[in-house]
Amino acid sequence: MSILIKPIITEKATRDSELLNRYGFEVSSKANKVQIKKEVEATYGVTVLKVRTMNTRINRNTKYTKSGIQVGKTSARKKAFVQLKDGETIDLYSNL
Repeated sequence: MSILIKPIITEKATRDSELLNRYGFEVSSKANKVQIKKEVEATYGVTVLKVRTMNTRINRNTKYTKSGIQVGKTSARKKAFVQLKDGETIDLYSNL
């Protein structure tokens, strides 16, 4: 089971990585902070100081159209933001 699913590459995440040395990842919903820390350190060879996690909920929406009611939803995800030691970086664009 892979704990790290993919990196989060958005404008806000890129700004955090440049200014605060903080990187975001989408992770397995069953993973805890200790497992995430060990996986990031093993994969990228860096020292992780802090791990913050959040669970995003399912968003449901309904649209009323000519053809009837259209119902949709987004999937639930777990995100992790890791704070690295000063002077260490992760090149997220090399694996894309």
